[in-house]
Amino acid sequence: MSRIRWRIFGFLFTFAFIGYFQQKSITVAAERMMPELHLSQQQIGWIMQAFVLGYTLFQLPGGLLGQKLGARVAFTAIGTVAFIAMLATALAPYLIAGAALFPVLLGAQLLLGLAQGGIYPISAGTFESWFPPRHWAWVQGLQSMGLQIGAAMTPLLIAPLMSAFDWQHAILYTTLPALLVIAGWAWYARDTPREHPQVRPAELIEIGDRFPEQGHRRSVAAHLAALLRSRHVPLLFISYLCMNYTFYLLANWVFLYLVQQRHFSILESSWLASVPPLTAAAGAGIGGWLAGMACRRYGTRWGYRLVPLIAMPAAGLLLLIAVHANNAYFAVFLLASCYGLVELTEGSFWGGAMSIGRGDSMMVCGVMNTGGNLGGIVGIPIVAYWSGQQRWDVAFWIGTALALVSAVAWLAIDTQAGFGPDRQAVSEGVVN
Repeated sequence: MSRIRWRIFGFLFTFAFIGYFQQKSITVAAERMMPELHLSQQQIGWIMQAFVLGYTLFQLPGGLLGQKLGARVAFTAIGTVAFIAMLATALAPYLIAGAALFPVLLGAQLLLGLAQGGIYPISAGTFESWFPPRHWAWVQGLQSMGLQIGAAMTPLLIAPLMSAFDWQHAILYTTLPALLVIAGWAWYARDTPREHPQVRPAELIEIGDRFPEQGHRRSVAAHLAALLRSRHVPLLFISYLCMNYTFYLLANWVFLYLVQQRHFSILESSWLASVPPLTAAAGAGIGGWLAGMACRRYGTRWGYRLVPLIAMPAAGLLLLIAVHANNAYFAVFLLASCYGLVELTEGSFWGGAMSIGRGDSMMVCGVMNTGGNLGGIVGIPIVAYWSGQQRWDVAFWIGTALALVSAVAWLAIDTQAGFGPDRQAVSEGVVN
């Protein structure tokens, strides 16, 4: 753990933590925003949708930006823009009133989504440069822990700060520390191990020399054409889209579900709403480790498939049991277990995408995560509508159906047969 690559990982883990804390702040603050700003629940849904729209639109461009500028410059830029977007969200009610406020909040969340869209595609390319293939699923799972810990901490920090001050100050006070992380990354990070002055030859040997492969570059149009000719990337796109409907259902709506449907108080809901993402954080780390173990034992084709094939149907089943459970605390336990199962699959999705796109991980992961966030774009208005009708059960039934589709798609995904160069080396790198 003293290797420089783990310090780079620490920054990426922190960026994931901050990113999800930033985007989930609005879901907790919504309870106070609606009466204070005279917003409906449907309007809150559209504000969430603005973030997801920007986040989705910038997945592939974000990956291309990372490949063009390098992770050091790209993360510095997107972190700064995200910081500005959060400040705008917090300060807008002080500066603007009336009908003009709602579009400004929409614009701020759209900008936040555009800024954060490149985080995970760029992280994938950074992991490809800094870690050997056998660790790809593991570090992806561990980074997903960061985003879930950020999601878990959001209600624990935002709700008490809202009670002590107001929702604007709660967002403002929790946004400022991001500047330190951005400055630290800009000073310390490098795009590849060879560029970092503190990386020693022994660590370069451990990581392996894949830079000639990463230097293999065609035009963007040729990349996209090759990607579309490979059925495996579009199938990852579809599977991740279906998985992320369930993900967004659990990530964005649990707090309001506990307040509205299960009738918990705001502060009690803030603690209970932190349980599912904490379980998800553990699931993400364990899932990445399980995927790596399965790849070493069964090869990458089945190694990446096994966890989603088991976890997603089980998650769908728990979702149905939870929404019909009579005991509210038992329902929280079931939702937490469901979220943990969903997040077990993150290492498989992202490690599999890196394996398919070897040398072009930022692009492939950008395409896959575009699909993933389309699940949010489709899901947010659906959940907002049915929850507004007090029919949470319908939203949960849809989540179960899509979880099954996500699992079935993995039967046709072969992570050894993607469009990236040197397919055999990927399998050998992970297994060995």
